Amino acid sequence: MTCCEGWTACNGFSLLVLLLLGVILNAIPFVVNLVDEDEVFQNPISCFERWFPGIVGAGLMAIPATTMSLAARKRACCNNKSGMFLSSLLNVITVIGGGYCLLVSFQALWEGPLICNSESNSTLSCEISLRNLTVHHLDSLNLQWFFNDSCVASTDFNNPYINDTAIRNGLNFDSIENKHRIIHFSVYLGLLLVGFLEILFGLSQILIGFLGCLCDGVSKPRRNQIV
Repeated sequence: MTCCEGWTACNGFSLLVLLLLGVILNAIPFVVNLVDEDEVFQNPISCFERWFPGIVGAGLMAIPATTMSLAARKRACCNNKSGMFLSSLLNVITVIGGGYCLLVSFQALWEGPLICNSESNSTLSCEISLRNLTVHHLDSLNLQWFFNDSCVASTDFNNPYINDTAIRNGLNFDSIENKHRIIHFSVYLGLLLVGFLEILFGLSQILIGFLGCLCDGVSKPRRNQIV
């Protein structure tokens, strides 16, 4: 295995780990909601898990490049110029998927969990629009909903999730509000890192794939030498 194939196999293994991590993180809000409510979309933690940033963006869109890169370990399809070039092209999809995961996660962190933005706490108030992904910038990121004692005003007595106990206890699982805040922050911060790393590994493979094509840095079958 040459250095190009070794780097490709390393990228493939890294993408596989990130792919599985993204799917697991994206599934956590659904599992929590299913356990608490016995229905997946009854009272979601946020609207953004339904965008499937980890399952689709960091997951499904990374499968082709991951499979192709892991094949280099067995010299199945990345041991020639066309294979390395195809690996580079497939990683373009990975970069797009990682970018989608990163943007959705950033938007989710900017807005906070649904319980901090809607009294109804249901999918009826969710507005899914791709236009919203590019509205905010890094300097507008505000995590006060997470660091404050409560993200819901104490005068809002109509909200069933806010009470004096939740305010006194701070960040813990003693109230539904705090539980949703902690899960939301942990899930989307993790997905933000997953999307960022997938972009880096995808760009890395695009680079090494083209270098493998240009420099002929791929493996060649060895011939038995008769002494």
